Amino acid sequence: MQAIASSRWFVRGLFSALGLVSAVVVADLANPPPMDRIANVSPEVVDRHGVLLRAFLTADGTWRMRTHVNEVSPRYLAMLKAYEDKRFDHHAGVDPLAMARAAKQWLGVGHVVSGGSTLTMQVARLLEPTKKRGIGTKLFQMIRAVQLEERYSKDEILSFYLTLAPFGGNLEGVRAASLSYFGKPANQIDLAQAALLVALPQSPVKQRPDRHAIAALKGRDKVLARMVSEAVVTASDAAVAKKEGVPFARQAMPLIAPHLAERLARTTNATHIVTTLDADVQIALEQMAVQEVRYMGDGATTAIVVVENKTRNVVAWIGGTNYWGKAGQIDLARAPRSPGSALKPFIYGLAFDDLILHPSTMMEDTPMNFGDYAPRDFSGDFQGQVTARDALRMSLNVPAVAVLERVGPLAFTLALKNAGAKLYFPTADTAPNPAFALGGLGISPADLTMLYAGIANGGEARALRLVEGTPDAPTHRLFGPVAAYYLHQILIGVSLPEGWAMGEGLARGRTIGFKTGTSYGFRDAWSAGFSNDYTVGVWVGRADGTPRPGKVGVDTAAPLLLKVFGLLPADREPAPSPPSGAILAETTDALPPSLRVFTRTTEQPVETAAPLPPPAIAYPPNGTVIPLPGPRDPDKTIMLKADGGKAPLTWLVNGMLVGSFDRFQPALYQPTGEGNARITVVDSEGRSDTATVRFKRDR
Repeated sequence: MQAIASSRWFVRGLFSALGLVSAVVVADLANPPPMDRIANVSPEVVDRHGVLLRAFLTADGTWRMRTHVNEVSPRYLAMLKAYEDKRFDHHAGVDPLAMARAAKQWLGVGHVVSGGSTLTMQVARLLEPTKKRGIGTKLFQMIRAVQLEERYSKDEILSFYLTLAPFGGNLEGVRAASLSYFGKPANQIDLAQAALLVALPQSPVKQRPDRHAIAALKGRDKVLARMVSEAVVTASDAAVAKKEGVPFARQAMPLIAPHLAERLARTTNATHIVTTLDADVQIALEQMAVQEVRYMGDGATTAIVVVENKTRNVVAWIGGTNYWGKAGQIDLARAPRSPGSALKPFIYGLAFDDLILHPSTMMEDTPMNFGDYAPRDFSGDFQGQVTARDALRMSLNVPAVAVLERVGPLAFTLALKNAGAKLYFPTADTAPNPAFALGGLGISPADLTMLYAGIANGGEARALRLVEGTPDAPTHRLFGPVAAYYLHQILIGVSLPEGWAMGEGLARGRTIGFKTGTSYGFRDAWSAGFSNDYTVGVWVGRADGTPRPGKVGVDTAAPLLLKVFGLLPADREPAPSPPSGAILAETTDALPPSLRVFTRTTEQPVETAAPLPPPAIAYPPNGTVIPLPGPRDPDKTIMLKADGGKAPLTWLVNGMLVGSFDRFQPALYQPTGEGNARITVVDSEGRSDTATVRFKRDR
């Protein structure tokens, strides 16, 4: 009987123990440590190498920068553990020896001498801040500490402390404190600075060095003395460190590429954004830009965009030179401005692509009327007969307008839009016109740089990449590789600004092709160009758009462009070779007869070729009802066909671009649903045809 009774008591005890364990497990799962504060950190924007460009305050107005163990000085970590929690790497959240020591001290003197809190317990307190003190609060923190140790590694728990520890004012975390007090990352601090950062969380209000320097000094020296006694640092090193002062003021947080960083932080939900920028290049260009603008002395500022040709990664982005000034937070690299003559290369590129022109084709630079529009060259004079090559290099206006007339203003703007550029027109109902050749529309410096990178990449444009890891954007053809090669050879022969000797400023043996532009009324000065590895766009003007009389692109923006190239790493890619199909004729006589002389008329002589009729939509015909498949087969495409017209043919449906296609390239469109659709085709000469059809679901 006694054995049976003992057995029953054992079973009851076992079940009671299991019940207690189950209750503890359930309570643990039902009430995990709150991690809201560790998730609410300052958004950070960094360069491609991890260098901090800009951080932002949290919603509660705190600099709380996420900090990992590998981002701080190893010496600081050793001192922190020795001062706060010697057995941190070995205990399970609570250190019984430290608690026993604290209790003994309390019983001996009648008040708290040391709290016995481990770093894990301090993390528990930082995750759930409270003003309550006492044994109950301490016990609760001990429970939380055990929970944290169950869920996270030692490095993770230590990282929580490094992120949340208070350092005075609105500074939380070691990285924020190091940047604010010392102006350097936490992995670059010296011994004296590390000791101060160990001391500050003990009394972050009373020991703030920017308000209580003497108290901060005493706290730091106390840590150093303790480190000597613990054999963490030598007495001689501590003595040298004690001679160092403490910072008496907080420093500004890094503010590099502020315009781009602000936009990315606003439009991206991530708290750690890795950009494609190179901080070293960005800082060098910002310093150069500020110096150059100060030298101008007329209220001007500048926007600069630098792109790697091969990847389309943005290396540097300057949206203005006085971020905290009046209107300084407007990102001028994205602001639309009149490009003046900076778009002329793309007019010529389209003409080269359509075999309207060759660089050696002869053109007339004489007075001409284009309807009621009569452009004149910037100098007011005319050059007479010139080659297309020289007409573009000298940026002659009349030849450019005549070429645009042949290419078609609508086809020109559609080509730029299809490449990804956003164009701005004077009014919503502005029709494409010849004035577009001389800047009669708006484009941002970023988009202009993107287009010039297309020239450097064989005529293929692609959206710029700003954030690392972003997939390549779709490629859009501006024109073929032959046209791009012709433009490359022309633009590397553009004359340097006055006062620039050949090769001066073109450091590292770099060959640069570039073009300048000046808007009407001297409001905007431009220069955009490329080397084998980089493309640079420069805009100079006043943020409010007021004129700068006499300030032109060749004298104002081009020198900045050349200085930017001088600050970039050396090129590695070779110069482009002539592509297949290029006509390598340096003289007009060596050209085929049809390319020797440019004429404004789009018709060919009767004996050589009949004029192409305007495009006419063959399918779908006007008024057609086109059945759509049922829900089981929603992905239906139709082929758009046209007769006549000069390729490439550009198709639009309800004003939305479908694409530009060669004569025998299929143009496919996938309807988005039932309803009427207005289908338009435009050829390279700007001639068009329209059909209205109805898409109807096949029930």
